[in-house]
Amino acid sequence: MTEPKRVAFVSLGCAKNLVDSEKMLGQLVEAGCALVNEDQADAVVINTCGFLGAARAEADQVIGEILQRKERSPGLRVVVVGCLVQRDGDALLARHPGVDALVGVHRRDDVVRAVLGEPTGHGGHPTRREPDLYLGDYHAYTQIDTARVRLTPRHYAYLRLGEGCNQKCTFCTIPAIRGPLHSKPPEAVLAEARELIADGTVELNLIGQDTTSYGRDIGHAPGLAGLLRLLDGLDGVQWIRLLYAYPSMFTDYIVEALGECRHVCKYVDLPLQHINDRILKAMHRQVDRVGTERLLHTLRERIPEVTIRTTLIAGFPGETEAEFEELVEFVQGFGFDALGVFPFSSEPDTPAGRMKKQLPPDLIQERVEALMLAQQETVFARARGRIGAEFAVLVDERVDEKRVVGRHAGQAPEVDSVTYVESSSATPGTLLTVRCHACDGYDLVTRPTEVTLPVWSP
Repeated sequence: MTEPKRVAFVSLGCAKNLVDSEKMLGQLVEAGCALVNEDQADAVVINTCGFLGAARAEADQVIGEILQRKERSPGLRVVVVGCLVQRDGDALLARHPGVDALVGVHRRDDVVRAVLGEPTGHGGHPTRREPDLYLGDYHAYTQIDTARVRLTPRHYAYLRLGEGCNQKCTFCTIPAIRGPLHSKPPEAVLAEARELIADGTVELNLIGQDTTSYGRDIGHAPGLAGLLRLLDGLDGVQWIRLLYAYPSMFTDYIVEALGECRHVCKYVDLPLQHINDRILKAMHRQVDRVGTERLLHTLRERIPEVTIRTTLIAGFPGETEAEFEELVEFVQGFGFDALGVFPFSSEPDTPAGRMKKQLPPDLIQERVEALMLAQQETVFARARGRIGAEFAVLVDERVDEKRVVGRHAGQAPEVDSVTYVESSSATPGTLLTVRCHACDGYDLVTRPTEVTLPVWSP
């Protein structure tokens, strides 16, 4: 028998990209490949992000580093996949001529052929010197994400509800890269959720380019609210978390489901981007300040314990000092539980990238920092307010012999603050009841109470 192909994998970008990486890893394993570190590999797959300039720069750097490794090991096969490939196509080869194969997001399932060097069907041959190209435009199909090799800890996973987006935000490249919204059928989502739960997952983080529009494209009348109720009824799940919600698509039915479903975290990731009406119109967000504030207050009135996280864009073209100050005052006044700020990235293939009055990078960065400072006061005060409170924490990993780190229901993985638990016995994947006795900046410091709730055993 021949030795299996040894493959290393580099995953860049967001949680949606991570799901693609996990699925491709699963396909490679099913094809008989062995997963190894880069220094042991016969082939390296790099899953890229092409959303923003900074992400593209990171991808180019990683590709360059792997190609330098290839110069020392000429037999190494380098396969680049994902959003940057879909965005740039074979023009990517002009920057990286040593790449052996390109796989776009709509040809994800061809990753095995790309790694093994099989013919492309266009006259290609494994031994030819030209790179293999697996590129293609969007076509309506359902990407099934079962049988993944997960890169997250066993106890939490990302569950993608669909692909693409029908919103036409002027700053965003996602529809051009990923195509229009294509929701997975509810039965496909439930099948994937059951598989993840059977594998030890107790926290499902729901993702998509626009989760609140789930089902609209496939005639699924219950939409996201109905799907939340179906997922809530699954055995074995403890937390279900809603990420990437779009404010103009947030219905009363979704609010009701968030409040009523037992296992759905009272947590909403609601990227608002801005609050000024002129900027929102220029962004084509399909919502104004009045509508935004109405939704935010509805969430807090009907779900008093809700955690609201948002992201904003600083330095949108033409943003005046007065419009920026309006945004700062809004952040200070509402008091978000968590907030992230992106500096505006001028993408040449978007309407916003072609707008006049592009702001200088230094000014944009100043505004990013000002927004984060405005938010910091709120978050530090909220952290201090939790001292003395008891709540449940899902343990993620051990920090040292005396501490583990985890998250309460209002903390999403990777993007939010964390909760430290002073415990020498707690293990990842367990749900602990803790009491907070201190805070460390954004993070909380706790000790277990007498109650320990086992969730699963490795």
